[in-house]
Amino acid sequence: MPEQDPGPHAGARGGPLSDSDSRFGSFFDDPLWALAMVRATLLEAAHPAIGAALVENSTFLAHPWRRLRNTFLSTKRMVGADAATREREAARLNRLHARMNGTDHKNRPYDAMDPGARAWVVATLFESSVSMFRLSGQPLEQQFMEDLYAEFHGMLATMGDTPGELPPTLAQFWPYFDRMVAEELENTEAMRVILYQLFAHLPAPPLLSSVPALWATGRALVAPVVGVVAVASLPEPFRRRAGLPEFPGAHTLMQGAYLAIGLTRFLPAGWVDPENAMNLLSMVPDAESDDPRARTAAALNAKMKQAAAMIRLLSPLSDRTDPGTRAAPQGASAHRQEADEFFRQVLDQTGNGSLDWPDLAAMARELASRLDLDEPEETRLYAAFADWWRELQAALDTDGDGSISAQEYAAGTPSLAGPALIRVAEVLFDVTDKDGSGHIDAAEYRVLFRTAFHRDTSGTAGTTYTRSAFVKEFLAFMSGRQRTTPFDPLLAEA
Repeated sequence: MPEQDPGPHAGARGGPLSDSDSRFGSFFDDPLWALAMVRATLLEAAHPAIGAALVENSTFLAHPWRRLRNTFLSTKRMVGADAATREREAARLNRLHARMNGTDHKNRPYDAMDPGARAWVVATLFESSVSMFRLSGQPLEQQFMEDLYAEFHGMLATMGDTPGELPPTLAQFWPYFDRMVAEELENTEAMRVILYQLFAHLPAPPLLSSVPALWATGRALVAPVVGVVAVASLPEPFRRRAGLPEFPGAHTLMQGAYLAIGLTRFLPAGWVDPENAMNLLSMVPDAESDDPRARTAAALNAKMKQAAAMIRLLSPLSDRTDPGTRAAPQGASAHRQEADEFFRQVLDQTGNGSLDWPDLAAMARELASRLDLDEPEETRLYAAFADWWRELQAALDTDGDGSISAQEYAAGTPSLAGPALIRVAEVLFDVTDKDGSGHIDAAEYRVLFRTAFHRDTSGTAGTTYTRSAFVKEFLAFMSGRQRTTPFDPLLAEA
């Protein structure tokens, strides 16, 4: 993709995002970046078009940890030193965004390729990066901000956007940002979901899934604080216009949070590594994995289970029935419970309570991202999922409202494994079988199931995963008949 003129400051650093000492890239090891990302995401979600695209297409509510990891990795690629990697990731993002369009609840059209909306995403990242230093008591020097702004212009150029939506100079940026805050942003549904649902109902990461009570207790204590800090960090004119709550001492709490996290900069190098922390949180514990980290996580998970059991044993309420030991439902009740669980954890990827095309598109997106597909393989995979969606609509959408409810799904589960789903499995096999050998070897299998590698194939010469076995397992999972496959953490874990 040819680069376009990113603005007058790009030449000061040899071109957009071309140096290994990227200003923006240096933020990834800064713990304050977590707070900056929350702030930037809220400002993005407050944009009507971006907010509508998030609500309709994003998996951030149902699968926040997966979404966080994918966003983190994508951003690192976009600010890396290798131009080919940047352009390849930009092309992937453009294909992804081109598939996101529709109308919001006010019947206003939105398009994820809208240049103004894309410029606002970059603007929020830049402004929040500057603000995270200002709020932590270490404001950036003017020249650093100039260089940083040039890099963000370079990011838009790499994405192929024409100049003009984002002001060319830093001096012109601040009036633009103030105008957007004062005139364009709204108290959108997406922003409310992030503030009042995401943090309050954040599911446990796979590593802590065995101690739900401990996670729920910690979340109940931390989520309100995160929400207060996030709101207090937003621009005051927007907080007032959007009617966001003002809590006594919120500003002091917010500055204290930024200052406290900012002190971690003085820890020894390597002590705070966001990528390692992200990998640890998203890793699925597996005692039989050939990955030593997964085995270590499994051992830690087992110890936490033992500790939780001991706490329940010593608790004064331990004579009450443990919810985890209650008799499992039988017959039709058991089938309905399993169907509801599968619908919620796997099919409803966006978490809106129904099965729609964006849910299946999210599955295709996750699979394509893991396999790092290019055209035309990515398009083949999306097309196969689109055919499956049409088949599902014809078989399960009994009321004709354009979506499939949990009740419609439970009543028609035998219809899930039709010819179109078989085609999805076959296409997924083909794009996973990178060398075209007709079977999936250990290395290819690992690429697809890197956080759920339950088969230890690395030490077995000649181990293969045949097309028929792959298709059979995929169909058993996607029709809800078998939940002990590698696909479970791939598509069901948060």
